[in-house]
Amino acid sequence: MRYLIVIGLLFSLNVNGQTLEEYLLIASKNNPEIKAAYTEFEVAMQKSPQVKSLPDPTLTMSAFGRMVETRVGAQEARFSIMQMFPWFGTFAAKENVANLLAEAAFQNYVDTKNEVLLNVKKMYAEIYELQQMIVLEEQNLQILDTYRILSLSKFQNGNGAMVDVVRIDIKRNESSTNIDLLKEQYKPLQIGFNSMLNVELNEPINSLDSLPLNNESMQEYTNDLFDSNPKIVILAKKEQAFEAQKLIEKKEGLPMIGIGLDYSIISKRDVPDLEMNGQDAIMPMLTVTLPIFRKKYKAAQKEVELMIKGTEFEKEALQNKLRTTYSITLFNVQKAKKLNQLYLKQIEATQQAIKLLLASYSNSGSNFEEVLMMNQDLLMLKTAVITANKNQFTAQAQLEYLLSKDN
Repeated sequence: MRYLIVIGLLFSLNVNGQTLEEYLLIASKNNPEIKAAYTEFEVAMQKSPQVKSLPDPTLTMSAFGRMVETRVGAQEARFSIMQMFPWFGTFAAKENVANLLAEAAFQNYVDTKNEVLLNVKKMYAEIYELQQMIVLEEQNLQILDTYRILSLSKFQNGNGAMVDVVRIDIKRNESSTNIDLLKEQYKPLQIGFNSMLNVELNEPINSLDSLPLNNESMQEYTNDLFDSNPKIVILAKKEQAFEAQKLIEKKEGLPMIGIGLDYSIISKRDVPDLEMNGQDAIMPMLTVTLPIFRKKYKAAQKEVELMIKGTEFEKEALQNKLRTTYSITLFNVQKAKKLNQLYLKQIEATQQAIKLLLASYSNSGSNFEEVLMMNQDLLMLKTAVITANKNQFTAQAQLEYLLSKDN
């Protein structure tokens, strides 16, 4: 009978048979947040070629007008080209900073991906809980139908009261309404889930009979537990980049060197036997900047030192937050496991009690109200098991996210 109920549920939800791993893979490839984060990483990768490139050379030209008169002739035109070079090691320092910031951008992509996949798992667990509750309510409705037949038969035989049939009808109406409400709740979950996958909003979702629970013991907290967490790695990379920036600011305070060439076109003079008459002039040039205004360079170095200190504080605060979240989540896993064990034991005892009460009702026609109460308790316990499974799965997914384990 349960098989028929599940088949009916599958039909109503239009199942396509995908697994959690397949859903996670779809989200990894399609989710726009993940794509945006990866694009930001690609943008950061383009910084390195820019910072290690020389500044554009300058070209100066002058012609016509009243030109300078020289001994060997008048200047007709003058061309000057100059290329500036930063102090030795500046390019290497800037490239190092750009690469470190690109690594931080990649870790941001990893964290974004992990967070999206965590949300996919949470929504997956919500859908599991909803689908299983629908199954339980439909099973409960069939049980109530069986009870109604039994109580009606007892009443017709004069061994029962009509009020028992009325009580069952009340419970049946309540169960039918719950089924309708649960099925209506499926649509927003379907839209939310498919939105994260970035697929058609009406794309059918697989019917979930179970969740992949991990019953192995969880890792206790250690000082290096979050070393692989992308958020920690991002701050570490930024701190390294700021340390490298200190060298850049120091280099920026040193002179820049310019190497150039000046070329003058000289016209011939109407003077016979004039040596070098009309010969063009070529003159190499050397330029050095004089960084004598030191206040801005000192302020830049102080700015970097403050950024390093702020990053250290931010990293410490993040570690405290991760430690607290991990401790609470670890407790939630253990709590869900223990509650699950408790509910399973209570379900077994409740089922046994219902059998005894039904036997008593069949013989004497009494205690039927207690049968309904115990049946309601059994439904609540089965629902609690489903919720405990969902909570355990969600908490385990949260732990994996905190530890940045592969999804």
